[in-house]
Amino acid sequence: MLRLRLLRSFVLLIVVTAPFVVAREPSGSESPAVSTIAFGSCAKESQRQPIWDAVLASDPDLFLFLGDNIYGDTDDMAVLRAKYARLGGVEGYQKLVEQCPVLATWDDHDYGRNDAGVEYEFKVGSQKALLDFFESPADSPRRTRKGVYGRWFFGAEGSGRRVQVILLDSRYHRSPIPKAEKKSRPYFGPYLENTDEGATLLGEAQWEWLADRLREPADLRIVGTSIQAIPNGHRWEKWGNFPAERDRLFQLIRDTEANGVVFLSGDRHHSAISKVPAKGAPESVGYPLFEITSSGLTQAGGGNSAEPNPYGVGEIFKKQNFGLIRIDWESGEVVFEVNDRDGENQLKVTTRVSELVESEL
Repeated sequence: MLRLRLLRSFVLLIVVTAPFVVAREPSGSESPAVSTIAFGSCAKESQRQPIWDAVLASDPDLFLFLGDNIYGDTDDMAVLRAKYARLGGVEGYQKLVEQCPVLATWDDHDYGRNDAGVEYEFKVGSQKALLDFFESPADSPRRTRKGVYGRWFFGAEGSGRRVQVILLDSRYHRSPIPKAEKKSRPYFGPYLENTDEGATLLGEAQWEWLADRLREPADLRIVGTSIQAIPNGHRWEKWGNFPAERDRLFQLIRDTEANGVVFLSGDRHHSAISKVPAKGAPESVGYPLFEITSSGLTQAGGGNSAEPNPYGVGEIFKKQNFGLIRIDWESGEVVFEVNDRDGENQLKVTTRVSELVESEL
């Protein structure tokens, strides 16, 4: 028994101390233009991750982690860092960070506790663990603010190829979500709406920051939010748990006249594409508003295929997957894809940069 315990300790030491390639977050506020952006979520570090071969074959210029990048689920920051180290030791992931920049926000499991929000006591430590692993620069605003939200530019202003990447933090300031006393039939999740005055998803400082960011010039805006914003028919975690916050999000896009917004999300252990029409819906912002959900890189199979989503484009895909945005700057065409772990396309929709501009409501 003693020999077995010593062996287990030795294995853990290897996991924690083995060298790995780090994912260096771009320094500064602007980087070269990008044409292919890969993204995903829900990657359990203790499981095999063959999907990275397909991600690498797509030749991304940038990869976005949308949360549950590891399954930390711990109040012990040493354990959390060890799990990041295990992700860092995955061969496919090492190749990815050698190939392109990686940016990340978190969801609940890498935040530290399942479905947690503002009440999580160890969020300062888990924020530092995330920023350290993804090598956020020492002078990054994310090192000093409460929450891991951030903004980056790819492509010069005025070039016609400027992509703004905004990653939101839906954990650090999120108010509690009430739970139903019993399961509904059909079952689409356990949560109810929080309609309390003052209930928040982002917190006021992040809202003000987001308003300023949406006023900055860009040709395409990728807004990463770990939980779904447009789909609202299920009762799992979503923006719709806070209806006033969800309404505020769409109103802010209208008020700032922000063109080119596209939402990316994770969390659900399945993938989906949603599209709000330019006009006629409560969420309409004056141009087609897309959301591509990609979940997960290892954790998949969740969700009820019958859950309501009037904005859904096609069926949900419930196997391992990753997302892609392909931009042809010459023609202006933008393709949103969800591909399986072999790189085979499962969901796809095409638009144009010129179509993602506000028209008269």
